[in-house]
Amino acid sequence: MKEILHYFPNLSQEQVQQFERLKDLYEEWNQQINVISRKDTENFYERHVLHSLGIAKIIHFQKASEILDVGTGGGFPGIPMAIMFPDVQFTLVDSIGKKIKVVNEVCAALGLKNVTGLHLRAEDVKGNFDFVISRAVTQMPIFINYVRNKIKKERNNKLKNGILYLKGGDLKEEMKSVKYRYKEYNLSNFFKEEFFETKKIIHVII
Repeated sequence: MKEILHYFPNLSQEQVQQFERLKDLYEEWNQQINVISRKDTENFYERHVLHSLGIAKIIHFQKASEILDVGTGGGFPGIPMAIMFPDVQFTLVDSIGKKIKVVNEVCAALGLKNVTGLHLRAEDVKGNFDFVISRAVTQMPIFINYVRNKIKKERNNKLKNGILYLKGGDLKEEMKSVKYRYKEYNLSNFFKEEFFETKKIIHVII
C-alpha cells in the first residue's frame, strides 16, 4: 500500500480503505479460483494495482465517463480504476465466467457501485464508451478489431476517445499495421520501480 499512497497522496479515506482491502480479498478468492499468478501475490500492489493505476497518470476521467475494460480477468485494470474514479461508470467483461464472478464479489465486498461485471466476449458488448482499457490481452491490431465500433464519437475528456492499453516491451513491429494515430507513454516516467522499466500505455485514437 505504501507505493499507492506515495504516488497517489490525495486519496480519500474511503479509497484508502478500499485499496487496503484488495489484497486480502484477492488472496481469499485466489485460493478458490486462480485469478492472479501465485508468484505475483507478494508484489500484488505493484504488479496489479499500481500497474492498473498507470492509466490515472495520463488521464483524469471526467465525471460520468463510461469505460469498458475488455479481458479484465479478475478485475484489472478496471477495479483499481473504479476505486480511483468513483463518479465514472466501468463495465468489466471477460469470456471466463468464474473470473467475472470474482469481479462482482470483490466489488460487492468493497461497496463499489460504479462497476458492472459481465460474462461476455468483447464483440458481444452492447453500447459505446469513451475509452476501452485493457492489460495486454492480445496483439493490438486484433484488439482494435474487437473494440473499434464501441467508441463514442462525442468527446468528454482531455484525451481523445479511444483505447488505453497497458503493455510491455518493444511494440514497433506490432504497431506497424495499425492505421490509427497512437501515442506511447512510458510508465517508468511515473513510477520508479524496476517492474515498470519496460511497461507502457498505448493510447490509440479511434
